[in-house]
Amino acid sequence: MRGARRRLCSALIVAYGLFSLYAAYTVFLRPRRPTAPHPHRDGRGPPDHVALGNEEWNPWDADEKNELAASQQRYEANLRMIKYARSHLEQTSLRVQIWGKAAIGLYLWQHIFGGHLEPADVTAQWRKGSQKAGKTYFSFLTGPSVVPGYFSVEAEHVVLVLNGRELAKIVYATQWLHYAQTLMETRKIQHVAVVLLGNEQCNNAWIQSYLKRNGGFVNLLFVTYDCAFINEEDIFQWPLGVATYRSFPVVEPNWSMLHDPRSYLCNFLGTVYKNSSRETLIKILKQDGLDKLCWITAREQWQPEETNESFKNYQDALLQSDLTLCPVGINTECYRIYEACSYGSLPVIEDVMTPGECGNSSMYHSAPLQLLKTMGAPFIFIKNWKELPAILEKEKKISLQEKIQRRKKLFEWYQNFKAWMRQKFINTLENSFLPSDKG
Repeated sequence: MRGARRRLCSALIVAYGLFSLYAAYTVFLRPRRPTAPHPHRDGRGPPDHVALGNEEWNPWDADEKNELAASQQRYEANLRMIKYARSHLEQTSLRVQIWGKAAIGLYLWQHIFGGHLEPADVTAQWRKGSQKAGKTYFSFLTGPSVVPGYFSVEAEHVVLVLNGRELAKIVYATQWLHYAQTLMETRKIQHVAVVLLGNEQCNNAWIQSYLKRNGGFVNLLFVTYDCAFINEEDIFQWPLGVATYRSFPVVEPNWSMLHDPRSYLCNFLGTVYKNSSRETLIKILKQDGLDKLCWITAREQWQPEETNESFKNYQDALLQSDLTLCPVGINTECYRIYEACSYGSLPVIEDVMTPGECGNSSMYHSAPLQLLKTMGAPFIFIKNWKELPAILEKEKKISLQEKIQRRKKLFEWYQNFKAWMRQKFINTLENSFLPSDKG
């Protein structure tokens, strides 16, 4: 009995000794976690303070562990995204620099490519942008200070956007072409494509000698209007687009633009030339009293610059009209067509060929407006403005729901048209500039 009692006491002493050693280790030797300030749950809690008492106790311990795990997950996700972006960039096969030396370049970059420019100030001397599309990394450069020899040529493949509408513009354009040719001869660039704002009467013969097919150095040409030498091989038709030289904006369709009733059946704000079909249009509207149903503002002389008031009136007219009347000017194609599409106002187009060198090419036989017709533009085409009264009478009877569906179709077509032009442009450059994989 006494031996059993002695063994029990010995066991208690050993257990006490082990407990004492553990307690000493815990207090004096075990590494301590650094005291951290209490995290704020939502930024509105009391000021951070150092925990007092037992440093091992932390009521936010679970939250800290969760936050640490979440931070680790975010870090790993960001790392994967960076690695993906880097590998994606490394897959880029082509670098193309676009030199925007005509306002039509802004339609290409901002409206068709959906690109941005820095700085946003349209009066800045230098404006730049970049984006990756397809296998190509594009950079865009524009502004009055972008002159030959005074900017960095950052790619071996160049798209030169030029204005060839009149003689003075052609002289300036040829200076840029000669600069590009010098860079080609010194092997600083490999390929050149040109986007050309062509002459309204399609007098574009001057550019032909620069084309590679004719012994020149320009690989590809994208030209506005129904130029007769378009062949869809190395010469392509390009849309005129909106008047970016008047700072016409990129318009994002919204619910109101699509669904709201509009105050006017139609609109026409523009110059009325003597003995033109525009004079006929105004007379027809006034004879039948239809001008009271439409927003009509006519002027006798063309004005290249808009005032803030006149530009706002023009945008309001597009936004508040179901139809936009598009009589021919010097050419059938006009900025008004694309600007009306931007606001969901259906273009009514005078579908007649204007005098000059424009006409059917070897590829297209539906001039004028062969590009828009080929792309299935859902416009109203008329041959004579005498057809307009019947169109407007029919317009009076169309329900708002039918107009909403028509606007939706127009918006969708225009978005698809720009996307198609963008993809065609990219594919054409890549097919021409990238080495072909043969055997």
